Amino acid sequence: MLWHDIIDRYYESGSPLREILIRHSEQVADKALSIAKGRGISIPAEDIVTAAMLHDIGIFRCNAPGIECHGTEPYIRHGILGAELLRGEGAAEWIARVAERHTGAGLTAKEIEEQALPLPLRDYLPETQLERLICYADKFFSKSGAMQEKPFDRVRASLEKFGPDTLARFDALALEFGDFKENL
Repeated sequence: MLWHDIIDRYYESGSPLREILIRHSEQVADKALSIAKGRGISIPAEDIVTAAMLHDIGIFRCNAPGIECHGTEPYIRHGILGAELLRGEGAAEWIARVAERHTGAGLTAKEIEEQALPLPLRDYLPETQLERLICYADKFFSKSGAMQEKPFDRVRASLEKFGPDTLARFDALALEFGDFKENL
């Protein structure tokens, strides 16, 4: 099953939401591919592209009118909704896990409970190198506004408001995939 077949099934050709999803996903794919090449990461390029193109597949089910999402679910659920959709489509589990675990710098059951987030109570932390790579690359791009790559310090500041644990997880990703020392 090819990533574009799944997007075609759920996102109408020429629709603003499809254009946003494709643009954002391509940006994440390009950044992830660049990081992989620069770091000598041996994940196949086709796997990186597939994961990047499908990581946000669940956004259409969410209520986020600012990015043309007119569903009923809270946006925080887009990852688990995407994973559920991908599993229902028969996609490989590694693809579903990328969708499920890319939100923020990952989420813990403790954070879900403390913040009363509308998610099943368990950890959603990126574990595999591919999950971590897509999670990291995703933080540099928004699906709203000019959709330009955000500078490292702005990404860090946006995650800092979610607490020291979230920031520490992002910093660990930056150490793995970026040149963290130069960015501080």
